[in-house]
Amino acid sequence: MRSFLILLSLILFPGSGCSTEIAEQKVITGAERMTEYMPLITGKTVALVANQTSLVGETHLVDTLRSLGFSIKVIFAPEHGFRDLADDGTTIQSGTDPMTGIEIVSLYTRKRKPAPEDLEGVDYVIFDIQDVGTRFYTYLTTMSYVMEACAENGVPMIILDRPNPNGYYTDGPILDTAFSSFVGIHPIPVVHGMTFGEYSAMVNGEGWLTGGIKCDVTVVGCMNYTHETLYQLPVKPSPNLPNMNSIYLYPSICFSEGTVMSCGRGTTFAFQVLGAPEMPDRGFSFIPEPMPGATNPRHKGLVCYGLDLRNALADGLVPAPGINLDWIISAYNDYPDKAKFFNGYFDTLAGGTSLREQIQQGKTAEEIKASWKSGLDSFNLIRNKYLMYK
Repeated sequence: MRSFLILLSLILFPGSGCSTEIAEQKVITGAERMTEYMPLITGKTVALVANQTSLVGETHLVDTLRSLGFSIKVIFAPEHGFRDLADDGTTIQSGTDPMTGIEIVSLYTRKRKPAPEDLEGVDYVIFDIQDVGTRFYTYLTTMSYVMEACAENGVPMIILDRPNPNGYYTDGPILDTAFSSFVGIHPIPVVHGMTFGEYSAMVNGEGWLTGGIKCDVTVVGCMNYTHETLYQLPVKPSPNLPNMNSIYLYPSICFSEGTVMSCGRGTTFAFQVLGAPEMPDRGFSFIPEPMPGATNPRHKGLVCYGLDLRNALADGLVPAPGINLDWIISAYNDYPDKAKFFNGYFDTLAGGTSLREQIQQGKTAEEIKASWKSGLDSFNLIRNKYLMYK
């Protein structure tokens, strides 16, 4: 046992000399707490829902478990793929992991949840993906569908929890369930302020799975983390969130995906700018070009004028405990052809028609956010029942 613990400490903290002080000071993710979930899966066959963020220290969870002799039957891949980072919205193909030979089943095609045959012979499904804390980040929906498949097929699930970098606040309109989609499936605000482990408890507790069925979930929680922790992600969670500046801006800037504006896809500073060729030139511009993660960006090859938020973190604009609506409202007010500003995706992202209609009516950010208060108050009462990191 002692030799195993030494090996485990070297996996988690390479080069640390097994320093207890270092281990105590850093946030320890659920995946790194292997002694908590290893007894459950010893001698069992597992499936993993994982991507490039599923790290144990500096080593991928799949590679870590294989090196310790655990049996992995299948890997379920979410949006953007398993090890590589495909464009947003790109269909992820099923296949085989070239590094391990393990079968990969895509959950980002027409198929969004594991089929019964995918789970045959599986004793546990392990879910380990880094979230960024917004309703429209699709990994949240993927987790819900996996929970439903596990519940339907009697397979228990282990969630290896990770900190939410935007977990220090809740904000935004509550989803109208008439607008449920893969970028928003449950009646929660845009910024939900929960980890995957906490959210899984809410999904079970509020009966949100089809027919109110429950998934047998074990959550391996984080250590040294609270909702006030400003967690620094060790690896980018998706191809167009390259740094913490973009992750903090994402809840506010993502609404632009439902408009004519570019959010910087096709640049090295995605989700840190807003612009379009028709916007007035006020001294800042950028040109989206094809690149990995954005092979066909909006306004490709065109000069876009607009707002520069590349220094928002350095300037103290983020992190901030709320969505900033001024940026999207200003863009709408500056855009010359307002009838063409919004597209149909905006209401899907917003979870209803109200936000678009309020912007079109000339409501201020303060007036719009005041209209969210009742919904947020009700949500927070529910959320508080399921929080693990108080």
